[in-house]
Amino acid sequence: MAITLVNPAGLPEIGAYRQVSIASGSRLVFVAGQVAWDAEGVTVGAGDLAAQVEQCYLNVGTALAAAGGGFDDVAKLTVYVVGWTPDMMPLLMEGITRAAGKLGVTPVPPATLLGVAALDVPEHLVEIEATAVLD
Repeated sequence: MAITLVNPAGLPEIGAYRQVSIASGSRLVFVAGQVAWDAEGVTVGAGDLAAQVEQCYLNVGTALAAAGGGFDDVAKLTVYVVGWTPDMMPLLMEGITRAAGKLGVTPVPPATLLGVAALDVPEHLVEIEATAVLD
C-alpha cells in the first residue's frame, strides 16, 4: 500500500477522515470529479443527497479500479456539495457509509468539503474528485 493515513498529535481527530496522508508510491492517479451518473449517464438519486453521494463514491471506486487501485490508495478527496449547510452532514455520512459497505472499505483519506452554488447539471447535488498514489 502506497498511502499511510495518520492523525498527528496536536490536530483534532475527525471520525470521517484522517488529517494527513503520506504517499510512498510512484504513480499518481487523478480521478476527475465524479457525479451521480450511472454507466449510461443517467442521474441516480435525483433530489436525494445520500443516494448521490453513494453513487459518486461508487464511481470513484470504479475509476480507481480501472487504474489498478482502490480507496486504500487515495491520498486526498475533494467533495463539492450544492448549497451546503452543516445540517446536511448526516445525509453526506449516510451516503459514504452505504458506499463503504458496498465497496468493502472505510474511505477516510484527508478530504476537503466545499459548498458550491451549482454543478454542471442542475440535478447534481454533489461531485467528488480523488487523487491516489499507486506503487
